[in-house]
Amino acid sequence: MEIKPIAIFHSPLKEKFGIPRQANLAPDLEGRIVFETEFRNADALKGLEGFDYLWLVWGFSEAEKADEGKPWSPTVRPPRLGGNERMGVFATRSPFRPNHLGLSSVRLKGILPGPEIAVMGADLMDGTPIYDIKPYIEYADSHPGVRSGFVDNTGWKKLDVVFPEACFLSEEDRKAVSQILSLDPRPKYQHDPQRIYGLTYKEYNIKFRVNDDGAVTITGIER
Repeated sequence: MEIKPIAIFHSPLKEKFGIPRQANLAPDLEGRIVFETEFRNADALKGLEGFDYLWLVWGFSEAEKADEGKPWSPTVRPPRLGGNERMGVFATRSPFRPNHLGLSSVRLKGILPGPEIAVMGADLMDGTPIYDIKPYIEYADSHPGVRSGFVDNTGWKKLDVVFPEACFLSEEDRKAVSQILSLDPRPKYQHDPQRIYGLTYKEYNIKFRVNDDGAVTITGIER
C-alpha cells in the first residue's frame, strides 16, 4: 500500500530538539494543519467542528531519513527509561520503527479559511507530513484507569522555568515555551548545569540551562 501526505503540519518548533515527547504535555503549543492542493476541500471537514479532539496519523519524517538503508531494530531505548534500558519497539512510541508512523491526539482549536485546521498540544515538528485525520470519540477512545506498562513506574517531575526580567515574548509564547522547557528537552545523558542549550521557537533562539536544583533558567532570547 502506498500512502501520501494529505497535509503538512506547521509548528513554532523548527527542529527535533524541544518537541514534547507526547501530545498534550505542552497544551498551549499551537500548530496548523495545511492541506495539500489535492485535499484542499472544505467539504472534507464538514462536521469536524463538533469535536474537541482529533487523531492525527503522521510520519516520523526525520527518523525515516536517519533509518534509510538500515535494518529495523526490534528493540529501542525509551527516553522515559533514561535511554539506558531496551524495550520492544512495539511496546514504545519510539520514532524508530518499521513504518515510521506516529499517532497523536490533539485538541481542535478551530477550522480556518483555506481550509486549515488549528490545533493545540501537538508533538509534531514543523514540516511533518500528515497522512490521515480522524475525530476523537470519548466513548470509544477513552480508557481511564488502565495499565500503561513501564510508564506507570517512571513518572517525572516538571521543572520550574525562570524567564529573564526583560522578556519580549507574548504571553501566549511564554506559556508555550514554559511548558516545553518544563519537560526538560535535554538528552537524558546530559546533566551539566553550566551547559547552555538552544531551543528554536518561531523566529527565536531560546538559550537556557538546567540548574542542579532542577530549575530551567532562560539566559537569553535572540531573534
